[in-house]
Amino acid sequence: MNWLKQSMLVITLFPVALISHAKEVTVPLPEIQAFVESFETISQGYVTELSDKDILNKALKGMVSALDPHSEYLTREEMDEFSKMTSGKYAGVGVEVEMRRGRLIVVTPIDNSPAAKAGILPGDHILRIDGTLINDMGLQEIIMLIRGEAGSEIQLTIERSDEIQEFAIERKIVQSSSVSHKWLDSDVAYVRITQFQGSTGKEFEKALTNMQKQRTLQGLVLDLRNNPGGVLQGAVSVVDAFLSEGLIVYTDGRHEMSKTQFNANKSQALGPVPVVVLVNSGSASASEIVAGALQDHKRAVIMGSETFGKGSVQTVIPLSDGSAMKLTTALYFTPNGRSIQAQGIVPDMLVPQADIALRKIDFLVKEADLRGHLANGKGGADKNSIQVEETLDDLAIDDFQLFQALSVLKAFPKLAIQ
Repeated sequence: MNWLKQSMLVITLFPVALISHAKEVTVPLPEIQAFVESFETISQGYVTELSDKDILNKALKGMVSALDPHSEYLTREEMDEFSKMTSGKYAGVGVEVEMRRGRLIVVTPIDNSPAAKAGILPGDHILRIDGTLINDMGLQEIIMLIRGEAGSEIQLTIERSDEIQEFAIERKIVQSSSVSHKWLDSDVAYVRITQFQGSTGKEFEKALTNMQKQRTLQGLVLDLRNNPGGVLQGAVSVVDAFLSEGLIVYTDGRHEMSKTQFNANKSQALGPVPVVVLVNSGSASASEIVAGALQDHKRAVIMGSETFGKGSVQTVIPLSDGSAMKLTTALYFTPNGRSIQAQGIVPDMLVPQADIALRKIDFLVKEADLRGHLANGKGGADKNSIQVEETLDDLAIDDFQLFQALSVLKAFPKLAIQ
């Protein structure tokens, strides 16, 4: 299961020991005494016996997680799992999830994953894993529950439309590619990024190169819907494919090392091709970096619904015993200085995801139906009401937002000033 995506983080993966650069701090002895007394009280009086290590880990987890929803203390074992997640290869069921108001919600199952084949759907609320209630657990605790040997079975209790359903799913090795692509039309390309990994930039550039070898691009839809974020550098690399110069994103925080900025390189993987970026409320963090940068540079039309509004940066800071802190160290800002934290990106074109159906027309009359009508004048054949088939593109029925994006790109050459 790819748990990197569930927490909607923008993270940096540098082995940055911020604590080694911090100013010398005087230990607050009265507060430390209160901690020691609490530690001893739990050790001696808690209803079940806990080891000193267990108590300390819980204390550290509580201290870090109390800072904000995205900071977290990782034990050595959890750090090992976290490293596996960023590689995109893992043993699990293959589903993208996120935390919403303390509820673990499925964003989407990964294509052809065990979860997808078992029938897990977007919007499902995961209540229990192997019978264990997870509502008060941290993300890494959930990871330890979901992990297991490939071939072993996991039981998920799902709430869907006020009904409780049970799913028995076999764990498998899942190789998660973050980029997929296809042709929407004869010359309009579609690229979807499900999450941002360290390799996403190279995957994205490879997809564009392969499609450009097949035919000339006249338009591109970049789908970031329900993409909850990931590695900051992956997002920067994707934006860099569209821009030849200029600021992509900058971060600002208390520590000097958290003050960074990323600029576009001179080389481009994509020329001046019209671009539509699709976003929604599940587009967060790194997705918002991409959408915000392309919007500020007027390089793409942002379409869909408002994004999540997660504009903070988490840095993974290794500790001496092999554990680590995933600590919020900065806020990120778009090229024009906008902070997306708790606000989000407002699309240039607000297009809701809607279910549409064709309105049936009982009676239709065309010019060619009228007796004595004039001929075409250019030799063209008549076309009467019987020959008109009222149909709706399948894409419009399956994915209205994507249909609208394609419509804009197909109309772009006619709208562009010559």
